[in-house]
Amino acid sequence: MAFQIRTLLIIGSTSDIGTAIAAQYLKQKVAIILAARQTSSLMAQQNSLIKKYPEGTIHSMPFDGCDVDSHQTFYDSLNPKPDGVITVMGYLGEQKVSELSFKETQQVIHSNYTGNVSILNIIANDFEKRGHGFICGVSSVAADRGRKSNYIYGSAKAGFTAYLSGLRNRLYHANVHVLTVHPGFVATKMTQHMTLPRRLTATPEQVAIAIFNAQHSKKNMLYVKSIWKYMMWMIKFIPEVVFKRLNI
Repeated sequence: MAFQIRTLLIIGSTSDIGTAIAAQYLKQKVAIILAARQTSSLMAQQNSLIKKYPEGTIHSMPFDGCDVDSHQTFYDSLNPKPDGVITVMGYLGEQKVSELSFKETQQVIHSNYTGNVSILNIIANDFEKRGHGFICGVSSVAADRGRKSNYIYGSAKAGFTAYLSGLRNRLYHANVHVLTVHPGFVATKMTQHMTLPRRLTATPEQVAIAIFNAQHSKKNMLYVKSIWKYMMWMIKFIPEVVFKRLNI
């Protein structure tokens, strides 16, 4: 029988994907805790969801993923504690800017890796003691192989993917389910400046539904559009002597 979530914490909730996830779980009568850095956006999101789901239980808490020293205090303040967490916290950044500015590189790394690891370490310890829970981390297909177009972002996501794999291995016997999500292209505010191939692009709502279904079926890894799984498998097996010559 699938683990039933009563309260779900969504980290990085004000993203388009975060909003879609909140809506999906509210439809299932799950209480939601929204957590994000920008207080004004957080309150606007909460008010919008309350209007759409007036019978739902929706709370919000300011959360700065890069301020790792505040994470324990943040989690201690949650009442009730969640029994599920989905983190969509991340920052795409710009590869060319990262190549010239280590400050930009740090922002990408802290937003996609360090901040997520910090808060999930705290939550994992709690779930392990309680003997149940659900942890979902949204990674990226960019993690599957470094490419010159986005290797700073991809390397941060690759680290996060490896972290989630180890966490899944550690928490399996504690009855804690850990899910790694590779969305592929998603039509969001973050990608609106990009021309995305329709067949490879999901909507935030499709991502939310896929995560919900994967949680209930206890999947370990999720490619929202299955074509990405096979595309990235082929890309990973291109010999390095050939791959380094490609313009991708």
